Amino acid sequence: MLDPQLKRGLLDHCVLAALCRGDSYGYQIIKDLSGSVALSESTLYPILRRLEQGGALSSYSVEHNGRLRKFYHLTPQGRRQLQDFLDSREELDRIFDFMQGSVANDET
Repeated sequence: MLDPQLKRGLLDHCVLAALCRGDSYGYQIIKDLSGSVALSESTLYPILRRLEQGGALSSYSVEHNGRLRKFYHLTPQGRRQLQDFLDSREELDRIFDFMQGSVANDET
């Protein structure tokens, strides 16, 4: 099971990645991520607000069945933020390799 602290650190980037596919709204984002990460509305909406306040997302409303639905759009800053995270994969791989090596050495 993934540590909640570590998961929290990844959720922002998961939301950004979901929005790379195109503009979307909260419920759809949750559905899009459901195969990879469990995310509730109470967790998602603070993330969306924080990302929007930070400039990674913008939003707009569209009427749907007589109600306004808030859509989120990935900004160029949000794309850079996601790419920067993805570019750090090599560093993350080194960290995981170190930990796996340490565990393997401990078992011998």
